[in-house]
Formats: sequence, structure tokens, C-alpha cells
Amino acid sequence: MIDRPGPTLAPGPWQMATVLEIRPETASAKTFRLALPAPSAHLAGQHYIVRLTAPDGYTALRSYSVASAPDGSAQIELTVERLEDGEVSTFLHDELQPGDALEVRGPIGGWFIWRGTDPALLIGGGSGVVPLMAMLRLARIQKRSELLRVIVSVRSPADLYYADELPGPETTVVYTRTAPPGWPRPPARLGGEDLDGRLTAGATAYVCGSPPFADAVTAILIDDGVASERIRVERFGPSG
Repeated sequence: MIDRPGPTLAPGPWQMATVLEIRPETASAKTFRLALPAPSAHLAGQHYIVRLTAPDGYTALRSYSVASAPDGSAQIELTVERLEDGEVSTFLHDELQPGDALEVRGPIGGWFIWRGTDPALLIGGGSGVVPLMAMLRLARIQKRSELLRVIVSVRSPADLYYADELPGPETTVVYTRTAPPGWPRPPARLGGEDLDGRLTAGATAYVCGSPPFADAVTAILIDDGVASERIRVERFGPSG
């Protein structure tokens, strides 16, 4: 499930999306590129609900953040981690194929969004990088990367989503257990020294990850004197 405090924008109706592409991100995560019947009006940071319906009428619903930037097209990308006991994620990973139809509803969310106009510090833990990737992609499309500073915390190089695209002058990767050979920072949990000087004047911090990660980062920001109204948090729990 996804904890999204604050106001939400009214979602659109349920619609059938066509799976165009499925590609792996890590050993346990895949990105699904979907074609919608009409252009998506999503904002960076919003999510869609996926609904599966069994022959007996039983339904299972899960929310997944949009990883693709708002570009006015009728395509979106959802990155989904496979959970061993997950009803929806296991179906998406093990059964879904390009050409299949998938029922979705969205976009949803009005709190954890970035419109591409103001400076921001994006801090993601593990799969929490997904909505932040939509923001980073938007900044790069608009050639406004100077607005963003991005910090991603992951256990090891094998756990890094979007490994071929994420690196850049805006981004810093913090490895907590295993770092690549010669990496300048030894493996350790993200700490205050990793955030020093990253939140520029007038910027908003967007924090996304597990509840412990989100709480720890929020505490660091507040201890550094960042006002709570400049911090937006999205907590991810298991979303199978």
C-alpha cells in the first residue's frame, strides 16, 4: 500500500491499457510500459491503480507510481517490485505479456507532485525512487536539471533501479551494504552528511521510501532546520 497524505486530485475512470513493453530493472523489479486509450494527464509523482479480476469476480487492486515523465502522450510506465506473496505483483511479473490488456485507473495524487518549475531535493530509498524518476525525467526533458538534486539510497549496485539512466550531475547514489569498487563513499546508511547543503533556498524536499527510511530522512531534515512545510513525504509499504 502507499501512504499519500494531503489533498488528492480526482482520478479518471477505469480504462483498459495495452502492455507495450516489459523490461527488467533489477532481479526483482520490472517496468511495464502501457498504452492508454487517451493521453495521460498525470503529473510527476502521481500513481495509477491496477485492478485484476478473477473469473469468479474476485478483484485485487494495487497502487503503483508512474515512473515516466508527463509528456502528453498516451503511454505511461509503472515499475513494480515482485513480492513472493503478492497477488498483483506476481501476476504482473510471471503472467503478463506484451499485447495483454490491463485495467487501470488514474492518475491519482495531489500532494507528492512536482510540476517542474521550482527547485527540489529528491531523496529516495530503494523502490521509493520510482516517483522521483518521473520528476528527474521531467527536469531533463525540460532541460531544467539545475532545479533538482537527487539522492538515492540502495543496498547494492544490483538493487539500483534505472541504473543506465539515473546517473548524472543531479544525482548521488548512496550504497548501504555493498558499493562498487572504488566508490568514493563507503557503504553506510544515509546520514546527515549526505544531505548537507543539498536543499537550496526555496527548495522543497520530496522523501519517498519505506516508513523507517522516510521517518529517518525527515528527522535529519528537521534537525537541520528545514521547516516541515518544505518536506513532502510518501511512505511505501508492501504492495503485492
